[in-house]
Amino acid sequence: MVVAQANSTDIGIIANAPLLWVLAAAVFAVILIQSAIYMLAVKRNAQAADMSQAEVNASFRAGGVAAIGPSLAVVLVSVALLPLFGTPPVLVRIGLIGSAATETASASLAAGTMGAELGGEGYTQAVFVVALMAMSLSGAMWQISTLVLTPLLGKGSDALSRVNPALMSIVPAAALLAAFAALTITEIPKSLAHIAAVVASAIVMAICLVLARVLSQAWLREWALGIAIVGGLIAAYAVHHAGFGAA
Repeated sequence: MVVAQANSTDIGIIANAPLLWVLAAAVFAVILIQSAIYMLAVKRNAQAADMSQAEVNASFRAGGVAAIGPSLAVVLVSVALLPLFGTPPVLVRIGLIGSAATETASASLAAGTMGAELGGEGYTQAVFVVALMAMSLSGAMWQISTLVLTPLLGKGSDALSRVNPALMSIVPAAALLAAFAALTITEIPKSLAHIAAVVASAIVMAICLVLARVLSQAWLREWALGIAIVGGLIAAYAVHHAGFGAA
């Protein structure tokens, strides 16, 4: 059993405590069970949605490929957080809905109230416990908000679909486009490398979609997002390596 020592700066001992590993494993077990339940539900109800099993499998592949890019970003963030919080807390953080920036800011504020800095001077085991609790509460609020707001939004969408069914086919697509557009716009002013990544990924995506239609290659449409992400990364690296990375 690991006992925290308030003034000790050896964060690794308490950050990798067996209890935290058990909790992290429990979180991932729930995620795997939920994923299996959803996948089985989709397969069983595909016929009611006029989808063949081939289309369902294609959707699963497309979703898996589309998740590669964002997953790489999550991995990079996780590596940066490992020295601050240890492996089990970081695994829980990336396994749940939330924002690494928001939760890290919460932990930083909590550490600041104790006169310490994350990973810096005064970052003792006591500060780590308080910071981890603040980060966990921040992530928990995302869960609670989702739990409360999702049924309410579902009722609103049902009411809207009864008023104008055609509108409900437009609103989700518009919301998705707006979300990605907002994320893209915030990245463009940062540097020439960011601009190159946006432009290159857009061009690669357009080329993939055109080729998929002209050549009748469905797999190319499924892999388009992943290929576009790789293209954007290559363009950003080339611009940065050429010395144009700064804004």
